[in-house]
Amino acid sequence: MMENTMTKSPVMLYTEQTPNPESLKFVTNRMLYKGTADFREEALAQEWSPLGKVLFELPYVKGVYITNNFVTITKEMNYEWADIMLKIKDFIKKYVEDGGEIVKEGFAEAMAELEAAHGATQSYSADEVEIVQKIKDLIDTYVKPAVEMDGGNIEFKSYNQGVVNVILQGSCSGCPSSTVTLKAGIEGMLKRMVPEVTEVVSEMG
Repeated sequence: MMENTMTKSPVMLYTEQTPNPESLKFVTNRMLYKGTADFREEALAQEWSPLGKVLFELPYVKGVYITNNFVTITKEMNYEWADIMLKIKDFIKKYVEDGGEIVKEGFAEAMAELEAAHGATQSYSADEVEIVQKIKDLIDTYVKPAVEMDGGNIEFKSYNQGVVNVILQGSCSGCPSSTVTLKAGIEGMLKRMVPEVTEVVSEMG
């Protein structure tokens, strides 16, 4: 009788720098989560992400952002990456190898409900609906992929009288260079492509 010698391929994990010196991308060869899960607070991670929960138990972890095949960790400022990077790397690698749950089922739906509740007060005229759709398409097509490469995420929040409000997540949240990127890059592009846009402002996710 032939023994089944099939084993799972080993988990590979490497780090990538982000524009935010306090955030680092930990990239794996496994799909971790199809969607975006941004945990700025431990309480949300405790409720929805077993991986996020155990990462927050480490004293140097301040934020956890999970999407596709990577985790972006934002550290507490009084720690150096040189002292903690390998510990986090080994921790995530072992967690994934052991088949630990990353994000609980229903997280995306719960966040969508919250967003809908917050956006319920926002109503757009027929002209504005067209403008909002253009803005969303541009952000999804041109901005999101570049931001994701840097370990972060950007979400459209609202449009009001020419002002576009976006939410920055992952490494973008609290990043010193995100304001420059926002004003010079995103605002410039949206003003060119959608003349009705006068300004882009952000809030941290």
